[in-house]
Amino acid sequence: MSDPVVTRPPTVPTVHAVARGRVRRASRRRLVVLTLALLVVAGFVVSLMFGQTFYPFDDVVRVVLGEQVPGASFTVGRLRLPRAVLAVVAGFSFGLAGVTFQTMLRNPLASPDVIGISSGASAAAAIAIVTLSLGETAVSALAIVAGLGVALLVYGLAFKDGVVGTRLILIGIGIAAMLDSVISYVMSQAAEWDFQEAMRWLTGSLNGTTWEQVVPAAVALALLAPVLLSQSRNLSALQLGDDTASALGVRVERTRITVIVAAVGLIAFATSACGPIAFVAFLSGPIAARIVGPGTSLLVPAGLVGSLLVLVADFTGQYAFDTRFPVGVVTGVLGAPYLVHLIIRTNRAGGSL
Repeated sequence: MSDPVVTRPPTVPTVHAVARGRVRRASRRRLVVLTLALLVVAGFVVSLMFGQTFYPFDDVVRVVLGEQVPGASFTVGRLRLPRAVLAVVAGFSFGLAGVTFQTMLRNPLASPDVIGISSGASAAAAIAIVTLSLGETAVSALAIVAGLGVALLVYGLAFKDGVVGTRLILIGIGIAAMLDSVISYVMSQAAEWDFQEAMRWLTGSLNGTTWEQVVPAAVALALLAPVLLSQSRNLSALQLGDDTASALGVRVERTRITVIVAAVGLIAFATSACGPIAFVAFLSGPIAARIVGPGTSLLVPAGLVGSLLVLVADFTGQYAFDTRFPVGVVTGVLGAPYLVHLIIRTNRAGGSL
């Protein structure tokens, strides 16, 4: 009969090392969040100051505070300011929602761009513009409903004694392909004017942004972001697997449904305001993970990365080339190579999608 195994408590040096590691990770996260926030503010200010006409910082501040400044009040206050605010709001919404899906399903491919949610909103918008000739408000409302509906459909089809990330992703990719076919057919039947309007929306653009577009997306972010942030600990537990999370006291399905509804709401409202800006939700989480490091929540860093991506991509698309490009074209150029790289790396590692 073998001797019983004696489990010794961790020594004091080990406990201290773990504590020091936690402090270092927390300090690094705070530094990264502060740096990203400052970069977002800098990008926001630059987007207000620079353009076809340059306005000094003092004039921009006066306009933002509500003063009347000849020339600047119209250009900055009515054209640039709503556009920059929507860039920050939509980017944060896409980044926060994207990293939520990637964390919950433990897969970097689990992004709304990939699993059909953005395609659902886009298909609804294309039908609303081309076939039904609806106005901007109705198009946005239909896109929101369709995004939520597709998310529930994908979740329902993937549910079998719980939700497995790979199964949900594959079902989402299939539904996205079907919806993309619908979009292609609808666009092939569109008149010239409807085609241009639908393409501007489908590409993802901040052109002609008004406060009427900004307010619903901002309100949705203000209401839904706290819901996701409150679930940060539960999301971290879900990364360990459903059984482990349940053993730690997490109500797995309740948590999953809560974060899915909140994340899809963010995606739907942001998409209804500016269209599906490609790959922002997909890229923000991995970028945040690289700069923050393991062991901490990525929700806020990913949101800030999303805002910064949209601000920089929109400014680049407007002024870096001879031709102006919508923001979705620039982010698509950035995101597509990373998607290919991720698939190749996963294949070489012997993993599966």
